[in-house]
This record gives sequence, structure tokens and C-alpha cells, in this order.
Amino acid sequence: MTTFIIRRLLHGLIILVLVSLLIFFAMRLLPGDPLLIYMAQHSQQNLQDLPPEVLEQLRHEFGLDKPLPVQYVNWILGILRGDMGDSFFYGQDVGTLLLQRFPVTVYLGILALIVSSIVGLTAGMLAAIRRGKWVDSIVTPLTYIGVCIPIFWLGILMIYVFGLKLNFLPIAGFTSPFDDFVLSIKQAIMPVICQSIFGVASNARQMRSSVLEVIRQDYIRTAWAKGLRERVVIFKHTMKNSLIPVVTLIGMGVSFIFGGSVLVETVFAIPGIGRLLVTSIFNHDYMVVQGVVLIMAIVVLLVNLIVDISYGSLDPRIRYG
Repeated sequence: MTTFIIRRLLHGLIILVLVSLLIFFAMRLLPGDPLLIYMAQHSQQNLQDLPPEVLEQLRHEFGLDKPLPVQYVNWILGILRGDMGDSFFYGQDVGTLLLQRFPVTVYLGILALIVSSIVGLTAGMLAAIRRGKWVDSIVTPLTYIGVCIPIFWLGILMIYVFGLKLNFLPIAGFTSPFDDFVLSIKQAIMPVICQSIFGVASNARQMRSSVLEVIRQDYIRTAWAKGLRERVVIFKHTMKNSLIPVVTLIGMGVSFIFGGSVLVETVFAIPGIGRLLVTSIFNHDYMVVQGVVLIMAIVVLLVNLIVDISYGSLDPRIRYG
């Protein structure tokens, strides 16, 4: 197991290096000068009237006057020292911005992951156990809808119906549950539904297929022949052996949740890292975009490592060399 974890960590490190290289050079291929965008939004002067010395000073201050390989090495060395650089647009340390925004995204992401796992696994198991019954007839078509529906369109539709027409839920913003728990839950309902809808549908479909495959096995027939209760057969024998492909899907769902946060947080005006990423891309704020993407990559890699390790506990036949 230790060898497996070390090997996966090394693979993850290589992936992080590749991700950092890709995002670093991709951002600099975008047209436009981030300093000109910054000055246009923050300076009262006309850009044509700005002396060239001011721009050169800013380039030197942010390290943009150095060759790209040197900028990349300086960025990586800064991260290793705990310094992710300064934002052009916000004028703050990138690490401080991420500490402010990241808990918001994680809070909504964890809620969406819990909802997608519990609702999806339960719906898929019920559809499989009651195959051909009314439960299966309802769950299966809904999973196709959930997989195909665009989450930004669903968010706008929910804002219109539940926010504007029925006035049931707040349409935008975020409140910490430590400040106002009730308001926080109300504000989180629509974003969490949008972020979890794909996970619910995909988990339900995978769980249904996995359970249908497992219940045909000989040891399940033996359990029924012994006269065991349905609850024992389902939860003790069927469910555990059905979870391995589903756990993989749940791990992959973390990346979909973080990716979906970009759209969801923009639609509902939530101050998370998804919205921060969108704003920073439009403003060519290199440092913020690089920091956000790198943090997302680290989270996804850690979740995938946890998923791989969990295989051993779910199926003792799996051994790591």
C-alpha cells in the first residue's frame, strides 16, 4: 500500500507540473496586455497620456519584464515558499484571495457531493431492486434528463420560478452558515441543486447498472436461498460489491462540481473561486488564474488518490503492490 501511495503521489506531482506549464503559457497566449486592462479600469488618465515609464515600472514590479521561462521558475519557487504572487486586478496577495473565496466553493461543493451521492445511490439502488416497477419507470427517464440538462440554464430557470415568481428563495449571494444558518441554507438550495444534478443522474445510472450486475451473481442467489432478509441481502452483500464503479464516478464527480462552480457561482453571484476565476480570466489576471487552477488540480488529484485507496477496503481481492 505504501509503495502504491508513493507511486501515485509521484504521478500526481508530474501532472501538477504539466498543469502548471499549460496554464502558465496558455494565459500568456491570450490577446491583450493585463497591465493596460488594469490601468484602463483604475487610472483616471487616458491610456495614451500615460508615460511609458509608468508601464515599465509596473512590468518590473510584477515581474513581467523577464523572459517567460524565468517568470515560470520564479512563480514555482514562490509557491514553494508559500507566496503565490500578487493580483494585478485586485491588488492583493493571491493566497489571501483564495483563502477568502475557497471556503465558499468547498462548502457548496461538499453539500453538492453529499446530495449527489446519497440521492443518486439511493435512487439507483431502488430502480435496480424494483426493476420494471413504477420506481424504475420514474428514475430512469429522470437520469437522462439530469445528465443532459445545462446547469446554467437550470440555474436561470430556478431563479425565475423560485426566486422571482414564487419568491421562495433568494436569487443571489452567499451567507456563511456561522453568521445566519437559515439564510445560508436558503441561498445554498438552488446552487447546490444545480451543482449536484449531473452527479445525481450519473450516480443513479451507474448504481442501477452495477446492482443489476451484482444481483445476478451466485453468492447473491445463495444468500436468498438461505432465507436471509431482503435488507441483509441488499446492504450486506449487494451494496458493498456494487460500490466500486460508483466510487470511481463519485471521485470524478468532484472535478465536475469544481468545474460547475464556475457557471453556478457566476449565475448566482456567489463569491467563490469559480467566479473569481471567470473575473480573472476576463481581466487577464495571470497570477489569480494560475493559483485557482493549481488549487483545483491539487484537490482533484487528492480525491482520486482517496478513491483508489478506498478500493482495497471495498474489495479485499484488490491488492496494491
